[in-house]
Amino acid sequence: MLESLKELITNYVEVDINDIKEDSRFIEDLGFNSYVFMSFLGEVEDIYDVEVDEQEVLKLITVADAIAYIQRLQSEE
Repeated sequence: MLESLKELITNYVEVDINDIKEDSRFIEDLGFNSYVFMSFLGEVEDIYDVEVDEQEVLKLITVADAIAYIQRLQSEE
């Protein structure tokens, strides 16, 4: 999932795919702003067939947080 998420991230921010690590922070390290992040999450919902809770997204700080959250949502289905 990390590799597909890294590719998706590069569609939203200008960052080298090799610079994206699990501990990369969306805002501080990757350059997301809130609007871009919400657009990104909309595509995450479509690609991974999950529904993101707006309160939960506030807890998604790093790429690893997003991976864990997506996997948890997928396992709940």
